[in-house]
Amino acid sequence: MLDKSKNIEEYILQHTEPENEILAEINRQTNLKMIHPRMLSGHLQGRILSMISKMVNPAYILEIGTFTGYSALCLAEGLQNNGKLITIEKDDEIAEFALTYFKKARLNQQIELKVGSAVDIIANLNYYFDLAFIDANKDQYSLYFDLVFDKMKSGGIIVADNVLWSGKVVDRLVEKDIDTKALIDFNNKIQSDKRVENVLLPVRDGLMVIRKK
Repeated sequence: MLDKSKNIEEYILQHTEPENEILAEINRQTNLKMIHPRMLSGHLQGRILSMISKMVNPAYILEIGTFTGYSALCLAEGLQNNGKLITIEKDDEIAEFALTYFKKARLNQQIELKVGSAVDIIANLNYYFDLAFIDANKDQYSLYFDLVFDKMKSGGIIVADNVLWSGKVVDRLVEKDIDTKALIDFNNKIQSDKRVENVLLPVRDGLMVIRKK
């Protein structure tokens, strides 16, 4: 039987709202200029993040891991008129790249980009968030979740990316594979947490969608 996965992927994208011009430009420039362009959320995942944000209609969004700004712009599509998105990036050069596109989209007043350690920055944030997106150091996912949880409103949504980790979460664990172990631990942590509802979506590298009860 022929492998239809490529055709199915193309069909899905053909029946999903297209990227706007700025997102398409970020997509192109990320692939041209970044060492790891695969870290970009991309068309399908970006539209899912946008849809979730529009359904939540958040006043405040937290993003951990800005990269080139694609996902932040997608999440910002659902912000309330006076809403705010705080996004955290540890690499100052990549942050400057993202900021260029926030300004181009005329969202630099609603999107606040903070550069530095997410752990330190989150601890000092005085907001209650409706929506959070975790897409940074995999070995710290559980810590990010713990730091964010008490800053989430009841009914708030946390989305964590890369939770399938190229399928490694179901393979035999290699002893020194810290990231895979951390993601397995994170997935198990969420599954056993009675304070939340969760669903793992097999989109790209896996999206864990978590709702605070």
